[in-house]
Amino acid sequence: MKKILTKLAAVSLVSAMLLTGCSSGQSSSSNPSNKNSKLKVGFILSGPVTDGGYNYAQDLGRKYLEKETGVQTIYKESVPEETSQVQKVTEDMINQGATVIVGASFGFMDGIQAEAKKHPDIKFLHAGGYKQETNMSNYFGREYEARYLSGIVAGMKTKSNKIGFVGAFPIPEVIRGINAFTLGARSVNPNATVKVVWTNTWYDPAKEKEAAKALIAQGIDVVGQHQNTPGVQEAAEDAGVFSVGYNTDMSKYAPKANLTSDVFNWGVYYVQQIKDIQAGTWKSSSYWGGIKDGIVDIAPLTANAPQGAKEKVDAAKADIVSGKNKIFQGPIKDQKGTVKIQQGSSLTDEQIKSMDWFVEGVDGTIQK
Repeated sequence: MKKILTKLAAVSLVSAMLLTGCSSGQSSSSNPSNKNSKLKVGFILSGPVTDGGYNYAQDLGRKYLEKETGVQTIYKESVPEETSQVQKVTEDMINQGATVIVGASFGFMDGIQAEAKKHPDIKFLHAGGYKQETNMSNYFGREYEARYLSGIVAGMKTKSNKIGFVGAFPIPEVIRGINAFTLGARSVNPNATVKVVWTNTWYDPAKEKEAAKALIAQGIDVVGQHQNTPGVQEAAEDAGVFSVGYNTDMSKYAPKANLTSDVFNWGVYYVQQIKDIQAGTWKSSSYWGGIKDGIVDIAPLTANAPQGAKEKVDAAKADIVSGKNKIFQGPIKDQKGTVKIQQGSSLTDEQIKSMDWFVEGVDGTIQK
């Protein structure tokens, strides 16, 4: 009898353990009210989150997403823009349970697309690119709208009429920003020119700073940037000239130089995407939000900005938001003086996204 009771007790204990295990599994995987804990989002970044610029802004967006939706996120910083590296990191994140992957750099595009084709059950969001799959969207902000506004500030501030610009790569994303910056500057100062130098890197603080120094040595008194760090701002501060930042408010890095910064609020996009996924309404798309959507803007003008600049910026911003000022609307000439956009016409989104020419007033070449 004692042996029988012992066996019965053992069977009861095993049964209880099995029931407990099944109950726990159902609670975490099939409870419809537990959507937040089920969703994990992986962010792949091209540089450190401490870069003070692009990747820092992306990390702020990641944290905002967590705060607003309660989802769990993971991230990997300083990932090389090589397809095999991107795929390796993506696979690792999927193995950690990520069901949404954010490839937050243009150079990640091919790796992200390859992974999207390999994992049709995973959602992919790619920044700055143009490729799509049924489970892969691309996204960016209309940074050229903010560029136009900061160009107004630069155009009003320069005394030499020589403005500089440190660009990362000669791709449409950077080219259209330089063009809008130049158009903004020349809208208030027709004699202003913008000299461009390329670093061919997104993240190299020393190289960015040296490029800015080279421009300043040529008599430039205001310098802008499309780079991931505040290196350009620091060069301006050291030389006693003025600057326009990018990605985040960079005024703290150059308090005596910075006029304003073109900024992104990536969290606006991420929150909407995750909410759509949670609601089951998500569809692959090509997102390009502007100032009116809250994803791009310029930082508050600093005390270094010229008198009257705020009023000019506010008026121009209102026209951009209303659609009155489309920025790339004719007549606009290229560097050679050829009319590229006729009076009464404006570029389509596709033409803006593929821009490979400089407007009149830009001093620089596009390496093909």
